[in-house]
Amino acid sequence: MRRIFLALAAFALGASALSACGGDGGATDLVTKAKEDKKIKVGIKFDQTAIGVKKPDGSVEGFDVDVAKYVAGKLGVPESGIEWVETISANREPFLMQGQVDMVVATYSILPERKEKVTFAGPYVIGHQDIMVRGDDTSITKVEDLKGKRICQASGSNSYKRITDPPPNGREIDADLVPAGSYSECITKLSGGTLDAVTTDDFILAGFASQGGDFKILGTPFTDEKYGIGIKKGDVASCEAINTALGEMYSDGTATQLLQKWFGTAKGLELPTSVPPAEGCS
Repeated sequence: MRRIFLALAAFALGASALSACGGDGGATDLVTKAKEDKKIKVGIKFDQTAIGVKKPDGSVEGFDVDVAKYVAGKLGVPESGIEWVETISANREPFLMQGQVDMVVATYSILPERKEKVTFAGPYVIGHQDIMVRGDDTSITKVEDLKGKRICQASGSNSYKRITDPPPNGREIDADLVPAGSYSECITKLSGGTLDAVTTDDFILAGFASQGGDFKILGTPFTDEKYGIGIKKGDVASCEAINTALGEMYSDGTATQLLQKWFGTAKGLELPTSVPPAEGCS
């Protein structure tokens, strides 16, 4: 009996050690996993026009999608090896921390409080909050002109607060808020004349503008939104590998092609031509 007990104890100890090293021998860092498995789970948005959209046939498309494909390819994962997972703003950190995704590419702004939970590669592009109006509107040319105007209050978004909140977080402009369930609804209301302006990240605005309609982006940005690629906290080697891939994406011309492909028709949007300085992996 004692021998059986010792054997079971030894087996349990070995299983515990194996689990601590990754369970079945699987890699715990993204670079090694990508190299060995040729598979990766990527979190993206499913409802942002030209950035991350799930189409009726189940496929996905957009700028963030193409960036993720490029990076995955540089890590050794073919497009067929990518599993796309919907991430919303509220679940990006939990999904990475719990291992439900391997990386997140979803207009994911690099912020100090987020860096406490995940590691960021990038940024791969810098967005800016801007304002979009109807193409024939000449009464709004800058942020201050929103006083007394009807602006969209999209559900779940804080962008309008940067207009109406007091400093230092806002401009304390007395604008009229028009509720909407989503930015898609905001655009419909703008087109229909029931509001005067939509304000959020310029790339999100450009995505909607590229789908048609007579809109113009003012080109008066008033925030910096550094979009990064989120990975598991502490995976510095993978972060550095992704930063190298992002540098190559710009140097080989792919980034320029993708930016033109998805946002090139948007009026008033200045597209970057070089990779933004990396934030540093930590």
